[in-house]
Amino acid sequence: MERTHPKLDRLTFDPEKCAGKACIRGMRITAESLVRYLAAGMTTAEILAEWPDLEEEDIRQSLQYAAWLASDRVLDVA
Repeated sequence: MERTHPKLDRLTFDPEKCAGKACIRGMRITAESLVRYLAAGMTTAEILAEWPDLEEEDIRQSLQYAAWLASDRVLDVA
């Protein structure tokens, strides 16, 4: 059963695809992959040329999702 993120409508989650990771519009391209490509130095233009089914908004929402995940706080419990 495919679900979408409540605010990031291009991200879908399906336990049958990519082990339930955040995917782009039901495709087997994960948000994680896009963030990793950017971190490795690929430009948005290079990513879009390599995967023509992607759109710039897919990359933007992948970055927003990564930022949201990274906003977790660690609290000391002693």
